[in-house]
Amino acid sequence: MKVVRNYLYNVGYQVLAIIVPLITSAYVARVLRPEGVGANAFTNSIIQYFILFASMGIGYYGNRQIAYVREDKEQMSKAFWEIQIVKTLMTLYAYLAFEIFMLFYTRQAEYMWAQSLNLVAVAFDISWFYEGIEDFKVTVLKNSFVKIVSMIAIFVFIKGPNDVTLYIVVLALSTILGNLTLWPNIIRDLSKVKARALNPWKHFLPMAELFIPQIATQVYVQLNRTMLGVMVGEKASGFYQYSDNLVKLVLALVTATGTVMLPHVANAFSHGDMKKVNKMLYKSFDFVSALSYPMMFGLAAVALTLAPKYYGPGYGPVGPAMMIESIVILIIAWSNVLGVQYLLPIHHQKQFTISVMLGAVVNLILNIPLIRYGGLYGAMCSTVLSEISVTLYQLWAVRKLLSFKGLFADSWKYLISGIVMFIPVFWMNQHLKSSWLMLGVEILAGVVIYGVMVLVLRAKIVDEAKFLIAKRLKR
Repeated sequence: MKVVRNYLYNVGYQVLAIIVPLITSAYVARVLRPEGVGANAFTNSIIQYFILFASMGIGYYGNRQIAYVREDKEQMSKAFWEIQIVKTLMTLYAYLAFEIFMLFYTRQAEYMWAQSLNLVAVAFDISWFYEGIEDFKVTVLKNSFVKIVSMIAIFVFIKGPNDVTLYIVVLALSTILGNLTLWPNIIRDLSKVKARALNPWKHFLPMAELFIPQIATQVYVQLNRTMLGVMVGEKASGFYQYSDNLVKLVLALVTATGTVMLPHVANAFSHGDMKKVNKMLYKSFDFVSALSYPMMFGLAAVALTLAPKYYGPGYGPVGPAMMIESIVILIIAWSNVLGVQYLLPIHHQKQFTISVMLGAVVNLILNIPLIRYGGLYGAMCSTVLSEISVTLYQLWAVRKLLSFKGLFADSWKYLISGIVMFIPVFWMNQHLKSSWLMLGVEILAGVVIYGVMVLVLRAKIVDEAKFLIAKRLKR
């Protein structure tokens, strides 16, 4: 039940972390207009490269290392401070690199300096520690409060198309504040450690191993926005981000399992219990498949009317882009299970690294011709194909460690249920009067149709749900 509880906490925060900007984005899209939205998206894509350098793979590495030693408070405290020292130094080096970059980059300097506050926030982010000890309640409650405060600030202070800089600052300061709220708990959770007992540099090379896949991942996450801004225009970069925001909202419900399961699997692996590791993996893969198929088909079914209705006039291109990108919901969900929940905690970093590097190479190769001839939609196709390449390689990498029959046992049931759901919902979306009420009816109809189909086909997820409910009621 602890895993389920942590999953629900993490889902809650991941959804809130995306819902808040989504709630505000409908307002911001109209106030800042496509030009302002595009400027934010483009400059943010640039600062993310420096944030990547500052983070140095610490998210996954720190989470895993704390999970390994969490039974020993002294060792855990030592590991925390060693990793945090490296992270602080890397943030300082990254900010110095940014200052040098700004000596040569003069485009939109005001926006870029405002975006640099996001880089400062990296030094104070210790969420990886609480993920490692599986205390998701702390991060969820404190960051949720900060997100809500930032949402209120946006509605209060952002009033016109000239407030782009202020908008960037509000978002960045909310991130810094959210990270700072986690620090008071550290005094309670850690024991005192003598400075001379610390050896932070022993973590550097293992971090670098995870830094490489993080670089590759960011290449095809951020490069699309950057290349669209350069090759097509900043408005296209904004359209890409707004499509990605809605897709990632749905995806957060699924990938939240990765953050929760990584320390759980790592802890089981540290005790040599591979049978338990594999058992958890099969259950997790089936769970994310059961969620991903309806989310993929459901978002694709309503995308064409949802995007322009939500964001307002001028954002029509976001709808078809979302329809294309919705495919990655399933693909990333699978790669999250195989990569983050399995390959990383059992020390198969090499295979994980190769998979995301392959995705980056595929994305880079395809971006130039597809963006040139397809613009925004070409970038979306490139994203989908790169994610498919990542997942295919990871499946090949685990072929001798896991049973494909065990992984995909009920996948065909979820696929059929998703298709049966998509057809009537898409028809309703295209032929019935467009309104928020009708959109709600379409979503409800999709949930009911998919649920009935899963029950009729007797998918394993139904038995798992019954078991968890019965267990909960007994308590």
